[in-house]
Amino acid sequence: MNDPVPPFPLTRVALATGVELDTVMLGDPAAPPIILLHGFPESHRTWRHLLPDLARDHHVIAPDQRGYAGSSKPDGVEAYAADRIVADLLVLADALGIDRFTLVGHDWGGAVAWMAALRAPDRVERLVILNAPHPYVFQRALLDDPEQRAASQYITRFRETALDGGWTGTALERFFATGLARHAAAHLLGPEKAIYLEQWSRPGAMTAMLNWYRASRFLVPAPGEDPPRPAWIDAPFPPIRQPTLVIWGMKDKALLPGQIDGLPDVVPDLTIVKLDAGHFVPWEAPDAVLNALRNWLPAPSSPQETSEK
Repeated sequence: MNDPVPPFPLTRVALATGVELDTVMLGDPAAPPIILLHGFPESHRTWRHLLPDLARDHHVIAPDQRGYAGSSKPDGVEAYAADRIVADLLVLADALGIDRFTLVGHDWGGAVAWMAALRAPDRVERLVILNAPHPYVFQRALLDDPEQRAASQYITRFRETALDGGWTGTALERFFATGLARHAAAHLLGPEKAIYLEQWSRPGAMTAMLNWYRASRFLVPAPGEDPPRPAWIDAPFPPIRQPTLVIWGMKDKALLPGQIDGLPDVVPDLTIVKLDAGHFVPWEAPDAVLNALRNWLPAPSSPQETSEK
């Protein structure tokens, strides 16, 4: 399942939010919809090993989110604030005539998915998260867990705008080797290297991708720092109301396994599947991820059953 995967057809979708997203759409549009959101520094190809199987009985939608690959890259950090990215998701569903849907997210895509589930419970029917921390659990860990705080110092580096002027070919090769390849075996990542480098080298791409970190409101203290605590962090937090599946690669070096420990307090209807994989679990362990999804998702009705309802 880790052999090279050919390109998927992309449809350019213009959204009411003012951006255009290149989007993979597979399967029968009448089938149950499932939207998959990738994270940093990837694209729809995060899901390359899962899309064909899911499309057998779902309408599968996998956009390149704003700032990534060939999708729009609006100027300014504020263009990548959470509200705008969640809005992209909802108006993409609107544009495709989709009301309620299963939402799947990895990394930053998972962060968007958590927020969308909280803010649009009438649209997000079921939630699947892969190695993406819940915002409340993550912020508490950044304040109270020295190990997670140390592991998250890369966020502070990514927020430095001085990075933006130096993304030459050599720098992108270095970023691939030090920022991505250290998280996965070479035989898994190697076939995608040329695709990554091409996507990252597009004008404004690296700045746009890093702007997701700059626009986020997470407080990332330096090791040993004792900053004032945000008032909301010790107050009750709204629960996730949807049935939720969390798939976690337990070898993640950036988002430590402790991120799943606090989830039962904020996700009442929770299933957790722990996998022997790292951060990029959708393509490090695709068979196990697909098995977890298939065991958890309701079996779609057959076309005949749907027509009889």
